[in-house]
Amino acid sequence: MVNYLTMKMVNIYEAKARLSEYLEAAAHGERVLICKRNEPVAELRRVEAARTDPRPVGLAKGRLDVPAAFFEPLPEEVMESFYGLGAHGRRSTVAEPRGKSGGGGSPKARRTR
Repeated sequence: MVNYLTMKMVNIYEAKARLSEYLEAAAHGERVLICKRNEPVAELRRVEAARTDPRPVGLAKGRLDVPAAFFEPLPEEVMESFYGLGAHGRRSTVAEPRGKSGGGGSPKARRTR
């Protein structure tokens, strides 16, 4: 099957005057290039229809093998990296700012003009 795409080039004045005609052409697969002083600025083309039926579930059934180790708990070192828990079960405060001002120094040192 050969699909020939055609394209019309029109200036803004003509596009405004015959917009419904160009929209109909775009709906049928034709592309309309809108120009300003013969320089392309926009293109009218058909918008493909969105999916209306739900996506099928289970197409990969029987193709994947999930090992039993996938369901086992993670090692303690890995859990610490996720949650930042230290050796005593408390959250690490390494990345938290110091004091109320949001990081070292006094508030007077950061004056704005």
